[in-house]
Amino acid sequence: MKITPTLNFGGQCREAIHSYAEAFGGEIACLVTYHDAGDPAYLPHLTEEQKDWVYHAELLLDGQRIIMSDHADIAFTTCYSNFLTLMYDTKEEVHRAWAAIREGSTVIYPLAATPYSAARVVFVDRFGIRWGLMTEARE
Repeated sequence: MKITPTLNFGGQCREAIHSYAEAFGGEIACLVTYHDAGDPAYLPHLTEEQKDWVYHAELLLDGQRIIMSDHADIAFTTCYSNFLTLMYDTKEEVHRAWAAIREGSTVIYPLAATPYSAARVVFVDRFGIRWGLMTEARE
């Protein structure tokens, strides 16, 4: 069994997956729109704009899969209690990833050293997803 994180959006999944692939050095393994999926449970109820939303996408980060999609059936809301933490080997990697993704983000804990990490930042990105970027240990 594998636990696979799943991120949902309200029409911004395509932009988000490309942003994450660039910022975190990932690979987009799959991206299917509602139109291309042709799922009869959804297609008749979607607006023309929603038909181009992402039905299912997969992002690979260092061989680990994150599933992503746009929710067309419920309103998207930001969740502050759940988030993904990316663990890096060096503080330079944390700084690089943060520089690439920080635009439009709301910082919860600023980039700084902590008693357990040489560099840690926690934020909600411009897509409404909460992230933590950090090293596993102090240097």
